Amino acid sequence: MSTDPTSMTSRDHLARNSVLTIILNYRTPQMTLQAAEAALAELEDLPGGLVIVENGSDDGSWDALQEGAARRGWLDSNKVRLVRSSVNGGFGAGMNIGMNAGLPDGSAPGFYYLLNSDAFVEGDTITRLRDFLLHTPGAGLAGSFVHGTDDSPHRTAFRFPSIAGEFEMAARTGIITRLLRHSVVAMEIPGAETQVDWTAGASLMIRREVIEEIGGFDEAFFLYFEETDLCRRAARAGWRTHYVPSSTVAHIGSASTGMKSWDRTPPYWFDSRLHYFVKTHGLPYAALATLARIGGSALYGLRRLLQGKPAAEAPRFLRDLSLHALRSLIRPRTSIRETRLHTPLPEEQK
Repeated sequence: MSTDPTSMTSRDHLARNSVLTIILNYRTPQMTLQAAEAALAELEDLPGGLVIVENGSDDGSWDALQEGAARRGWLDSNKVRLVRSSVNGGFGAGMNIGMNAGLPDGSAPGFYYLLNSDAFVEGDTITRLRDFLLHTPGAGLAGSFVHGTDDSPHRTAFRFPSIAGEFEMAARTGIITRLLRHSVVAMEIPGAETQVDWTAGASLMIRREVIEEIGGFDEAFFLYFEETDLCRRAARAGWRTHYVPSSTVAHIGSASTGMKSWDRTPPYWFDSRLHYFVKTHGLPYAALATLARIGGSALYGLRRLLQGKPAAEAPRFLRDLSLHALRSLIRPRTSIRETRLHTPLPEEQK
């Protein structure tokens, strides 16, 4: 049987330009459906599809997502599929499931677009990120300008964490920030497209070739630092990360994690931070980074005492960080992820 070369070229073009949007649900089914609706409105004019990964919520989310998708007619379309994970392995694990699922027909897309369940695309958000990567050789990842639902801008352009950056972040002192300005992790919000070390996963486009070369997310990270690690591995493989402010999303923030209302910083945050530093720089560097964070926090604590500065961390953060660092010296590193997978999230996360 002969093959029409024109048809093959057309299919290849569509595959190279296609986008798989991945939304991870954890106990926010109605918000997830709203985020999917906004994304699908733009995807009507783009080749590709959308996958919603139900990430082991165990709260009726799967039924709610199926019912909501059916009511909207998505289950009869060739654009949407629902995938269920039996366990909550965290953000990276859930996104890996979505990327491995592929497009609704099972094929691989040209680009993966990661979208938070509490983030809502605006205008040509997805198209602008895809087109930027299409026309920028060497750029492997691109992130959006993110603002709150109250229009307040969110910082989503970052430098990689370092010892100096940890000290500056904790000290929160103008003269230290000026002296260490090249190590400040959260950059001033760029007004134009710029290369960055890493950007937030709330709205992040990734070339398929990047994932093929470096693999997906490191699932040892449950939450936090996973996109930092992904961008760093991409950079080491020669792929750049860019911030593209013409692509915008409205983001509620922390809807699934409850970060804004933490009474205590959860153990998985400390686990992820430690894993990042050890994996990236080694144990001695990780220890110095923790000492720098403790030192900066102590300095800010003195300023709070003398100048009445407001609290900047969750209650008992410095104590919890110190204890976690001490426990990590005697706890086997191989047990961290297995412990998290079988430990319920703190009550404030539920």
